[in-house]
Amino acid sequence: MARKSAILALVLLAGGAAQAEPIVGTWLTGPDNKDQVAHMQITRCGDAFCGTVLRAFDEAGQQVTTPNVGKRVIWDVTAQGNGVYQGKVLLPLYKTTVDGAFQVAGNQLVLKGCMGPICRSQSWTRLR
Repeated sequence: MARKSAILALVLLAGGAAQAEPIVGTWLTGPDNKDQVAHMQITRCGDAFCGTVLRAFDEAGQQVTTPNVGKRVIWDVTAQGNGVYQGKVLLPLYKTTVDGAFQVAGNQLVLKGCMGPICRSQSWTRLR
């Protein structure tokens, strides 16, 4: 009986892990135009996902205070399948919002966004 309970517990845990969304977690962003990086937390927000800047660091790795810390800069992100997501991304430096495409593969996330004809991408690494 104990063996059946242990097997059932493993099946339930594996099922929960399989249902976890790959985009959820804390990510280290690539450097911005000021060579600053951030810890970005992506969580479920209702039926979609959103991202908030947890902290920011300068090029020397020292934590810095910016107006973006604590700000939600990603929202309305929805899964498209196969680790692909789409949503809105605020570009604080340009004071504009763009459509973002997110591709998650394991512990890597590539975010791509375009302002008119100019497109840029940035690679992020999962912290947790």
